[in-house]
Amino acid sequence: MIHSEFLPEPISAQDSWRVFKIISETVEGFEALSQIQNCVSIFGSARARPDSQVYKDTVRVARLLAENGYGIITGGGPGLMEAGNRGACEGNGASVGLHIHLPHEQGVNPYVKTRCNFRYFFIRKLMFVKYAMAYVVMPGGMGTIDEFSEAFVLAQTKRIRPFPIVLYGREFWGGLIDWVRKVMVRDGYINESELDLAVIRDTPEEVLEHIRLHAR
Repeated sequence: MIHSEFLPEPISAQDSWRVFKIISETVEGFEALSQIQNCVSIFGSARARPDSQVYKDTVRVARLLAENGYGIITGGGPGLMEAGNRGACEGNGASVGLHIHLPHEQGVNPYVKTRCNFRYFFIRKLMFVKYAMAYVVMPGGMGTIDEFSEAFVLAQTKRIRPFPIVLYGREFWGGLIDWVRKVMVRDGYINESELDLAVIRDTPEEVLEHIRLHAR
């Protein structure tokens, strides 16, 4: 006889219905984004101010990409997400916002032309990867690092076809990459060659050039 404390907890009716919500949200995302092509996902801090240099750089990165035929996907919120969508509009490119519902709601920025709403972070991440041919990772907090590491691991493990992952700003990202090289590579947790999956670029023009050369 198996004691009840060793049995798995039963799946509640609420958990069962959540599966259908997940399926519905995934299908809605696929349908809303199915027509967009040649997009670059841009990530970065929601807290950056419009008068900051990094905001201005993000606008220019997105505008240059849009002028050269790329659409822009962001999280649709304020800060550098707004800058990305603003640059897309200024460059007459597709401007997509993948909005996430949060307890402290972040409004959708006014430069989003195509909007998708999500309750689940993992579905939102799927859309960022599925519909992007490159990532540009601007300075940001833990959410930005999460998006970067997600794409890096998927490419590292060959779960997706590797695509350009560009970290913007050596001053911001250089310390992290140096630590990975000095500690993780040294201790055998990552191969030196795997660091080639991400590059650091310091100007909007360098970002555009790298993506033009390496995005398929």
